[in-house]
Amino acid sequence: MGELTHFNDENRARMVDVTDKPSTQRSAIAEGFVHMRPETLSLIREGGIKKGDVLAVAQVAGIMAAKRTSELIPMCHPIALTGVDISFGFQDAADDRCGVTIRATVRCKGETGVEMEALIACATAALTVYDMCKAVQRDMEIDGIRLVQKTGGTHGDYTRTNAL
Repeated sequence: MGELTHFNDENRARMVDVTDKPSTQRSAIAEGFVHMRPETLSLIREGGIKKGDVLAVAQVAGIMAAKRTSELIPMCHPIALTGVDISFGFQDAADDRCGVTIRATVRCKGETGVEMEALIACATAALTVYDMCKAVQRDMEIDGIRLVQKTGGTHGDYTRTNAL
């Protein structure tokens, strides 16, 4: 573990200075899961949620959130993202889990990484799934939001060994 870098000489919060860091290709993947009843999952698959296409709306929400991460997380740098993608998978009750897996992939060419952008994109997509479906099921649960992979930067690459 390295030294915390978000504190100045007076022990107050600061945005890390990345002026002298080289601009490199960077990427991050985050994932999460929205637990729900099989009936709710069926409604999503069949387009039966009255608010509309759940996954299309969640995808746009996740992309929009990634682009605004620096407005939500105080010490994040505004980053010119070069790509954001949100993908979804279904898990049926037969898998002992029922719901939607969400995976957010974010890319940039810059001086700092995009881990927070991927995490925010994933969390926002999951919250949007909840919002779109809450009229039919209020006890859905969101969990497992975590960084799965990151590439580029001073600290090198990272891959989680136990993905969802």
